[in-house]
Amino acid sequence: MYEVFEQLLQKYDVTPYKVAKEAGVTQTALSNWKLGKSTPTTQTLQKIADYFGVTIDYLMTGKEEPAKKIIPLTPKDKRDIKKDLDSIMEKLASQEYGPAAYDGESLDPEAAELFREELEIALKRLKIINKEKYNPYKNKK
Repeated sequence: MYEVFEQLLQKYDVTPYKVAKEAGVTQTALSNWKLGKSTPTTQTLQKIADYFGVTIDYLMTGKEEPAKKIIPLTPKDKRDIKKDLDSIMEKLASQEYGPAAYDGESLDPEAAELFREELEIALKRLKIINKEKYNPYKNKK
């Protein structure tokens, strides 16, 4: 199990000291783990896994997880996003809630278009996150 930790240290070119300090784990816990005197607690493993952006299972076994299932946007999702985006941009253009400005300067058409593009990306990401999080069928087989 410690071998996977060592591989991650090499991959990310960090020291056990740095991991311990930044992940909030004691160096003693890492040292005892390396020497085989003890196994880290689940809480400690989670902190280390979070630091490297892996799962506890990966940290313990070194086995890659299957790729995360990509949740596609349906045509209805795309229509909903377009409707929300158009509504927001219409309110922005009509100055329904006052003039659109950043740092005291009004948004020019180019900045408004950039804002629209970024907002569209954000709405798509949120739709996917919400579909994954609130899927009523996710626990059914």
